[in-house]
Amino acid sequence: MSLVVDTHVHIWEISEKYPVGPTAPQFTSKPDEPATAEQLIADMDANGVDWSVIVQTSWSTWDNGYIADSASKYPGRLIGHGMLDPQDEAGNAEAARYWIQERGLVGFRFHPMYYKDEKVLTTAGNRAMWEVLAEHEAVIQFHTSAPFADQIDEIAQRYPQMKLLIDHMGYPTAIGDIGSWQPILDLAQRPNVHVKISDVKGAAEEEFPFRDRHVYVKALVDTFGAERCLWGTGYPAHHRVKHGWLSLEDELRLVHEGFDFLNDEQRERILGGTAAEVWGLEG
Repeated sequence: MSLVVDTHVHIWEISEKYPVGPTAPQFTSKPDEPATAEQLIADMDANGVDWSVIVQTSWSTWDNGYIADSASKYPGRLIGHGMLDPQDEAGNAEAARYWIQERGLVGFRFHPMYYKDEKVLTTAGNRAMWEVLAEHEAVIQFHTSAPFADQIDEIAQRYPQMKLLIDHMGYPTAIGDIGSWQPILDLAQRPNVHVKISDVKGAAEEEFPFRDRHVYVKALVDTFGAERCLWGTGYPAHHRVKHGWLSLEDELRLVHEGFDFLNDEQRERILGGTAAEVWGLEG
């Protein structure tokens, strides 16, 4: 039976050991309760999800400790992705080395869309960080939209062996407007770029199964191929619906039933087959 891998779940604690606080300069949101690894594991078990990639939140500071500790606590279930400060050009290369070598993280997430006035990913000062990430074959994900695709394209060309992931379909927001989103589709020309079929509900104007968003899902599957498409969600347990996402049960139902244009092989790739290759997973 094929693996089911959720490639995008945020978990966090609120404590002295695992504080919350801003990362990007303008990011001020804070949680009002923890969303724990234990809640996620229970959610996964109840819905037949084998693995989850846990991703540091933008409200959990640059200290990836809770992600690293949770991935260590649940080997065989959780994969840890942290964050690195792209504006800390003096220290982020060593930070990358620390979180990978000492704490066991295998990937990181960057948010170019939080830095609208600077090509923050491709500055000369960040070259050392990218060299460390490439050296360790880190898996890199980007919280991005079309205006920032040029930075990802540059990184994809510079490090062709590094696996790069586009989060949340690259945010196609305008209903029926493929043109403004074309830079995301153009990234399919780089064989090391993958895309997450996630946050389909977010900008939908129709109810489940959000058929007004299917044009974008189809475009991604047609352009990247299912072999470079991944499935991801958002938060664990009750935090999903609380924050406007679908329950895990409905996220799975969306792929199995809502995306009626997919065949069984494509569903298996999106729900876990592609992820198994990206992270080297076994059942």
